[in-house]
Amino acid sequence: MRLTLEPLDADRDAALLHQWVTHPRSVYWEMQDATVAEVASEYRLIEENPHHHAWLGRVDGAPAFLAETYDPAHSELAGLPELRPGDTGMHVLVAPTDTPVHGFTRRVFAAVVEHCFADPAVRRVVVEPDARNDRIRALNREFGFRELRTITLPTKEAALSVLTNPKIKGSHLTPENLAIAQRHLVIKAISEYAHERLLTPAADGELWAVTTPAGDTTYTFAAERLALDHWAIDAASVVRTVKDEPADLDVQELVAELAEVLGIPDALLPTYLEELAATLASACWKLQHSTATVEDLLSADYQAIEAAMTEGHPGFVANNGRVGFGADDYAAYAPETGSTVRLHWLAARREHTRLSLGEGMTAPYDVQLLVDHGLDPEEYALVPVHPWQWDNKIAITFAPDLGRRDLVHLGEGSDDYRAQQSIRTFFNTTDPTAPYVKTALSIQNMGFMRGLSPRYMAATPAINDWVHDLVTGDPTLQGCGFTVLRERAAIGYTGDAYHRLAGRSAHQKMIAALWRESPIPALADGERLASMAALLHRDADGRSLAAAMIEDSPLDARAWVRSCLDAYLLPVAHCLLAHNLAFMPHGENLVLVLRDQVPVRAIMKDVGEEVAVMGDQPMPEDVERIRVEVDPDIKALALHTDVFDGVLRHLAAILHVDGVLDEGDFWAEVAGCLRRHADEHPGLADAAAAYDFFRPTFRHSCLNRLQLRNTLEMVDIADQSQSLIYAGTLDNPIA
Repeated sequence: MRLTLEPLDADRDAALLHQWVTHPRSVYWEMQDATVAEVASEYRLIEENPHHHAWLGRVDGAPAFLAETYDPAHSELAGLPELRPGDTGMHVLVAPTDTPVHGFTRRVFAAVVEHCFADPAVRRVVVEPDARNDRIRALNREFGFRELRTITLPTKEAALSVLTNPKIKGSHLTPENLAIAQRHLVIKAISEYAHERLLTPAADGELWAVTTPAGDTTYTFAAERLALDHWAIDAASVVRTVKDEPADLDVQELVAELAEVLGIPDALLPTYLEELAATLASACWKLQHSTATVEDLLSADYQAIEAAMTEGHPGFVANNGRVGFGADDYAAYAPETGSTVRLHWLAARREHTRLSLGEGMTAPYDVQLLVDHGLDPEEYALVPVHPWQWDNKIAITFAPDLGRRDLVHLGEGSDDYRAQQSIRTFFNTTDPTAPYVKTALSIQNMGFMRGLSPRYMAATPAINDWVHDLVTGDPTLQGCGFTVLRERAAIGYTGDAYHRLAGRSAHQKMIAALWRESPIPALADGERLASMAALLHRDADGRSLAAAMIEDSPLDARAWVRSCLDAYLLPVAHCLLAHNLAFMPHGENLVLVLRDQVPVRAIMKDVGEEVAVMGDQPMPEDVERIRVEVDPDIKALALHTDVFDGVLRHLAAILHVDGVLDEGDFWAEVAGCLRRHADEHPGLADAAAAYDFFRPTFRHSCLNRLQLRNTLEMVDIADQSQSLIYAGTLDNPIA
């Protein structure tokens, strides 16, 4: 028996529907006395309604049932306090028959529920059967619907009921998935902690061993030590023994066992363990639901690649914390779920709002929305907010501001968005050429409470304009196609009690947003996008996307790496030498433009928050915030730490371990890229000597040490260089 659903054709199907909805058994459909014309008219209205859809169900090709799906927020249920983002409504009518088949209704019901949850944005299905319809209420309960209460609708008393998406109710948390996730994260923990010299594996014959301070637990493994003290551990080789007995791998137990040598404060250990648990939960979800192979990603668009990423930050062990999200929040908002999100709009009184605009920019929102809600655009500005932020923070934490109407909630917007890997930055799928929106989001993730400061962002558009003008005015950068995505507008609300306090707090970073240019309009024919992070991705079978790109490209491995470095490394190094300008060019801050699977140019983003000028050149007053004073030997870490150790170390290891390109050849290409730049820019010889990219060693700046020291706020954003922690030096692989 094959069940399918297709969009209903009101004109074609009106006569058939009339037979179904006027049948005595369909009394609760409330169309007993309708004519064929009235049925057709009713379903034409549904066809024209963007928030309501009708579906004809077939069994083995024959019409057999009717289904409707709708957005409860745009229905007679609108305004009910029980409704949540991600809800979809459902109606089902099985064709009346004199020869019922046992179990058929349940088969149809299951098919329609599955159809609803096929949309990754759907978190719950909502139904409102007539409270007198005991039969359908019993069927709903059988399928797991939870009756919330009886509500009064225009034509009936209804039993409001909800069914949570089974994907988010722990189905991914299986022993099989957990074992895979634990092994992966334990390996990453040992590798990165050893890289940062928190652990010192001891040689044990052909293996390596890590023994806990208590001496009763040992981890043994096979590994290859690569450049930059990178530990490439053989996943299958890792064995844990406790008191000489084999034991399961468990990253939380590993951290607890090693807490003394990791140096994490006792008070913060539970928070770090919670972030590890959340990272494991995310990994299990991806193992269960992320099915994209590297072959799929070779032709995928930018957002499909973003949703397929499974690792998170390559260096941080606890990298998918997202502390604050519940299970249904994860399904609705995590980038790997590919869920569609609609942002909410707040009207904020202008006297309490900082709106900064880039050169030539007007307000990046439709002021008509204010007018439609009876608000004066001269008195109010608009702030987009994350739906989780509205539900969990703003509606309660800023209740006085809402009561004063200093803030006015206008509901969700009409455009569909999808989250980038950075969680709180959204790509507009309704109009891909429209700006990204970066929102505040008060969840704890990877060493920070993720908010946005209105004070800090006030200069963001001006900084972006200045960096953009510098980049577009540099012939070398233009020659290699390097560009930046400008953050063109920033807004933040400061009228709350928290901003009247002398000290600074996360509460001052809860209502703010910025708009960033989309890279889509700048693409030429035959070009597509992928973040730098995508080059470090492996699919569920462990296959490398970078290796697949090389194999599918017209270039050999060395030539492919050379093109990648010319697109990425060369402009980053040039900005340092020519302008003392440092970016934060890690995986998610940089977008690669691909042609025939080859990276041909790079686009930098997150400019306002993560750019620094380390020299004394003149700058406009409103850009001075990005000037930093650092020691000369720290300047080159903008290349050595952020590029070599933060990105290229991982890419070199992937290509080496997979037999695609020996690490010696990889680093030879890195050296060659920088030497070609030096040969072509003799006028920068003094700067090159000062930065000394080819020095024998450089200071080993460590990321996990920062998070372990203070998992709540690992660095001071306003003075990041003074927060760094070092672990000796690393041998420079291009020296």
